[in-house]
Amino acid sequence: MSDPSARLDGVRSLVEVMDRLRSPGGCPWDARQTHRSLVEYLVEEAYETVEAIELEDRAGLREELGDLLLQVVFHARIAEEDPDDPWDLDDVARGIAEKLVRRHPHVFAGDTVDSAEQVERRWHERKAEEKGRSSVTDGIPESLPALLWAGKLLARSEGLDAEIPRAAEGEALVAGMADEDELGELLLGAVAAARSRGWDAESAVRQAARRHRERIRGIEGR
Repeated sequence: MSDPSARLDGVRSLVEVMDRLRSPGGCPWDARQTHRSLVEYLVEEAYETVEAIELEDRAGLREELGDLLLQVVFHARIAEEDPDDPWDLDDVARGIAEKLVRRHPHVFAGDTVDSAEQVERRWHERKAEEKGRSSVTDGIPESLPALLWAGKLLARSEGLDAEIPRAAEGEALVAGMADEDELGELLLGAVAAARSRGWDAESAVRQAARRHRERIRGIEGR
């Protein structure tokens, strides 16, 4: 492992470069960016990082993580300039470090857990308490891709017995499959069939996920 005192030298260099770009005499393009104007780049870099992971491209992953880190540093630098509520990259890092300690009492506070599933469940419970959320579905961004959003809704609602109307049909379809590749081909075929009918598969899944979210909240309300 590298020397702890030198481990963040690269991060410090990146912060210095960003300071130079945003300061008078720096780059006009970088200087005019805002949190909102950078959203498209943040999303793009996140998806490119996912692609590198899925392709098992280690060199590409290293580069894409750098691009993603740039977005974090960029946003933190913009926030540092706010006249009313400034904060910087160190505040961001300190905040997430404190959150990790708070959300891992089994590591830092002598709590005990029996499984990784219990860790995840307690994480979401503490998160809901901290943010004052009343539903397990709160805080899942609806702007996520439809399949990812649906998966998170299902994961968060395990144990609530929320009915999935066509779950038996779905189980029957995948019962004989050997791996995720076959599942992917089935989903691609479903998208193709939807397109031939003029249907939007992404929208269809999103609408089904919304309906399931309401079923979950109905159960919680009872």
